[in-house]
Amino acid sequence: MQFQQLQYFVAVAETRHFTRAAELVHVAQPSLSQQIKALERELGADLFQRARGNITLTDAGEALLPLARRILADTETARYEVQELVQLRGGRVRLGATPSLCTGLLPDVLRAFHDRYPGIRLLIEEGGSHDLVRELARGVLDLALVVLPLPTPSPALTTVELLREDLVVVSSPEASQPGDGRRTVRIADLEQERLVMFRHGYDLRELTVAACRAEGFEPDFAVEGGEMDAVLGFVRAGLGVAVVPRMVAARSGRGLRVTPLARPGLHRTIALAHRSDVAPPRAARELQRMLLER
Repeated sequence: MQFQQLQYFVAVAETRHFTRAAELVHVAQPSLSQQIKALERELGADLFQRARGNITLTDAGEALLPLARRILADTETARYEVQELVQLRGGRVRLGATPSLCTGLLPDVLRAFHDRYPGIRLLIEEGGSHDLVRELARGVLDLALVVLPLPTPSPALTTVELLREDLVVVSSPEASQPGDGRRTVRIADLEQERLVMFRHGYDLRELTVAACRAEGFEPDFAVEGGEMDAVLGFVRAGLGVAVVPRMVAARSGRGLRVTPLARPGLHRTIALAHRSDVAPPRAARELQRMLLER
């Protein structure tokens, strides 16, 4: 089994077309087809069901695809690791983070990292913890900042707790203050408020809804489905209140009233995660060190 054959196999699997796959990997279509057939002979199984205008994966192809993607991703990581050995003058770090962490925690750390290692490219992917865990397992990311507990515990990942962050309530200064004007807001007070709520799959959505249900009520959504910037914008416009991380509120406080939650409040635990079976590249390890020491 050759590395090039796996490249060709993944290209066909993703395009479902031999000619387009050949163009994608810059090889003649007959050569690509021959290599795919050689791979099938090596494995003793057909990987594709071929019909005019319709290419689909067989069961063997479905089983091979995630493994082939991981092998290709690990090979790419190895190439960057060797390049980075020259005093971290080049290379990349692929970091995943939830949108709220991109807004609150990362800007200062990434600025310090870039100042120290200007030749290293920073590739950032925003997503929910569930999506980021999947991308780590596929080898698409080197590191990810996720919210604990993970939605699906994964023994293939190593997590290191980074911080425990308070959540606060944000509202428009022009609207009435939540909690009847008290200095803090109880979760029970949110029953009287209309919430601006994040999209499904957002860690903050699940945490807020669970807290409301624990108090015996279903939250009333004025607007739902947004990412962090949209949610903050809707709150500024007076559409409702939202529960957000304290760091986000501090950075985005202009045009927002920030009210702490009454004890015991709501908190979330942020962890840094990476694959257990593959050490992160050197540049990623340096970013990991800076995050842990921040």
